[in-house]
Amino acid sequence: MSVTLCHLLRARASVEPEREAMALSGVGALPFGVWEKRSDAVAAGLLGQGVTPGERIGLVFGNGDWLEYAVAFLGVLKARAVAVPLSDQLAEADVDAMLRHCGATRVLRPGALPSAEGTPELPHPGDAAQILYTSGTTGRPKGVLATHANLAHGWGGRRRPFAHSRHLAHAFPIGTNAGQWMLANAIGAHPTVVTLGRFTPGRFARLIEQYRAGTVFLVPTMAIEMLAAGAHTRHDLSGVLLLGSAAAPLPAKVAAELTVAFPKATIANYYTSTEAAPAQTVMLYDAGRPSSVGRPASGGAVRITGPDGAPVPTGETGEVWMRSPTASRTYFGDAGATGETFRDGWVRMGDLGRIDDDGYLYLVDRESDVIKSGAHKVSTLHVEEAVYQHPGVVEAAAFGVAHPALGKAVAIAVVGSVDHTELRAFLSGRLAPHEQPYRLVTLDSLPRNHGGKVDKRTLREAVR
Repeated sequence: MSVTLCHLLRARASVEPEREAMALSGVGALPFGVWEKRSDAVAAGLLGQGVTPGERIGLVFGNGDWLEYAVAFLGVLKARAVAVPLSDQLAEADVDAMLRHCGATRVLRPGALPSAEGTPELPHPGDAAQILYTSGTTGRPKGVLATHANLAHGWGGRRRPFAHSRHLAHAFPIGTNAGQWMLANAIGAHPTVVTLGRFTPGRFARLIEQYRAGTVFLVPTMAIEMLAAGAHTRHDLSGVLLLGSAAAPLPAKVAAELTVAFPKATIANYYTSTEAAPAQTVMLYDAGRPSSVGRPASGGAVRITGPDGAPVPTGETGEVWMRSPTASRTYFGDAGATGETFRDGWVRMGDLGRIDDDGYLYLVDRESDVIKSGAHKVSTLHVEEAVYQHPGVVEAAAFGVAHPALGKAVAIAVVGSVDHTELRAFLSGRLAPHEQPYRLVTLDSLPRNHGGKVDKRTLREAVR
């Protein structure tokens, strides 16, 4: 079906104008009819200011502005401009750099949306729709350009996703791929999407309890914080039937603990990237495959290749590539990086992994995170999985630091009440000699970007 999110919103508003598409805790709700009318007004206002097709428009909003952001985003799309979502939690210098990079001609912020009368002509599926910047954890953030066909792929069918739920709760930030996925859910899925302005374990648990949310999405760090705080013991979360984790690998120990904290829920781990979406793999938690990120879903595909691009045999480690089931994304203004990452519908994920005989994908590490220690290559994900097994560890991150003889060696940062000598002894039987920590440090919290991913560059700079 050749549609756009704009067409989908217009269709739902005509049939269910009073139904709430989205709700923000403590603020209010956004019915489909209101969303359609207000976004039309924003589009008409932009067109009245002379906005032309393809013009880039920055949207700088915070998580407390989700409802107004949803209006602004659809308004920009309806004006046939290109939306550039950015979190107000980014440093001002970073926001300015991204706006300069994409050539944004204007910026929309909360409380200052243009408005006029009119019903704009909706965009075409092949038109450019969105530029989303990557987290930059492995280098300079890149602007990922998506068309309307890419954003709307899979929506508009007869059956709406998550039909088991009246409400879907999440705490993803604006300006992330996961956050944009929730925005699409608000338009195309069955439940009302509910969120909150600022995540804390208690607030999020109260949100889930208040709405009896049947579907919940979070990032692993949020799951870890909720488990550590015991939020599931103080709130009734028994209505959750599906708990999805996205944006980063979900440690096996954490996944197992979630099955206890949410006894009625299926625990699902979603693996994709800003570049690869909507392609993804999905893994329903299986104690027999605790560290797998699943098999391809949504019509996509996965392959493992060597450095030369040729497929490697099943079970061997290589570069992970994912094929998009629709129009592929691309990097804006960076032909060199586009050629390295996007090839014939396939997207290079920047991860190393392997596929087993049943087609399940296992990640070995980010290519940039692999520690080359002497003659060995150490997977930080493997080290972290071992560290998480210690009952005193709440969070863990492994990364490489300089070593006088080996070049690089393993460093581990942990959050939790664990003695370093005890942890070294615990790891001695679980990790090979070259995987043992050269440096150990305990922190109050791990540094993360606004999307919830551990910032290992910051860790390397802090632990020398």
